[in-house]
Amino acid sequence: MPAEAVARPPADLSAARVRDPYPYFAWLRRNAPAHVDRRPGRPAVWQVSRYEDVRALLGDPRLSKDPGRVPGYVPGPAGLNRHLVHADPPDHTRLRTLVNTAFVPRRIALLEPSIAEVAHRLLDRVEDSAHIDLIADFAAPLTFRMICAILGVPGHLDTAATRDTLMATISPDSAADPARAVRDLHHLLDVLIAGKRSGHESGGADLLGALVRAGDESGAMSEEELRSTAYLLLLVGHDTTMNLIGNGMLALLLHPSEAARLTGPRAAPERVASAVEELLRYDSPVRDATFRCAGESIGLHGQTVREGEIVSLLIGSANRDGERFPDAERLDLGRTPNDHLAFGYGPHFCIGAALARLEGRVAFPLLLERLGPVQPAKPADELPWRPARVMRGLAALPLVRR
Repeated sequence: MPAEAVARPPADLSAARVRDPYPYFAWLRRNAPAHVDRRPGRPAVWQVSRYEDVRALLGDPRLSKDPGRVPGYVPGPAGLNRHLVHADPPDHTRLRTLVNTAFVPRRIALLEPSIAEVAHRLLDRVEDSAHIDLIADFAAPLTFRMICAILGVPGHLDTAATRDTLMATISPDSAADPARAVRDLHHLLDVLIAGKRSGHESGGADLLGALVRAGDESGAMSEEELRSTAYLLLLVGHDTTMNLIGNGMLALLLHPSEAARLTGPRAAPERVASAVEELLRYDSPVRDATFRCAGESIGLHGQTVREGEIVSLLIGSANRDGERFPDAERLDLGRTPNDHLAFGYGPHFCIGAALARLEGRVAFPLLLERLGPVQPAKPADELPWRPARVMRGLAALPLVRR
């Protein structure tokens, strides 16, 4: 293959990458496992695509999570970036410790009856509907309601309007008024935190109340960190699991023989757990790991990543790497072992992994049972995907009953 072909990815894949990034990922793994994009006036961005490299670098302390090293690169509402995802030790360690106890698996397991109850209620509403949007009617309200319950968000704020405010801040191009969306978000956080401080809304019996108390009584968290952490947990506690349910359900509908393994008496708990892991691997709700840049020079595939350059760790590509996963392009709900990287790896391993897994274990068998014979209302290549640098998720999944 000519050197030029190896140095630059095929142009005809660019327009389709949001909808289907996997051909591009395969090209990178074969031809340019450490592909650098250098453009005038912008920081260099390295795309790392092979499993072993991505896994190693996810836990490499030479990579910094501090977006202040590359001003202006990380999007997001002003004043809300000081949270554990964008922190190096010791700040990361301190912030993660403050929120970790709410997400330990034994506490998350207690939520299973609540998740099942909410899921059944949502499906009751569409039981007689010929047309269903799995995202708007089920995945979005289920996942948002559960993270609101953990945080202690009062019922009058657990609404579609609140969800829309959050989502508008990560997809400003889709918002009618991006500046207003940011103002609305700050107002929402002010209302939540003030409610905890007033003592009228739990004030410590839930995660947000506990964080407010930690900041006020011990100074363990600054006001900016408190607001940023509340924003982070509301957003990612909802967004990633919504993507898991949407992406996963689409994969099941496109692979009916695999979906059949989750129905009837064959849907044993261990089979469902294995299926969730495979759905996480097959079409990961996180396409690209969150911000990292080189804190020092790093050698990679005979090249040098210089200090301050962005390192983009392509989780979606790593999870389709045939060197790690035999027949990686095939959906196999019984795949074992399945050490995917959908939740990351190392110190920044996703704090909400247990919650996402539990919601998936409840949702998928229930959806297949309650919805009955359904199919996407559009061909798969016409379904709308949300454009985002990090996440991979459907904007809508319209279904029709067969």
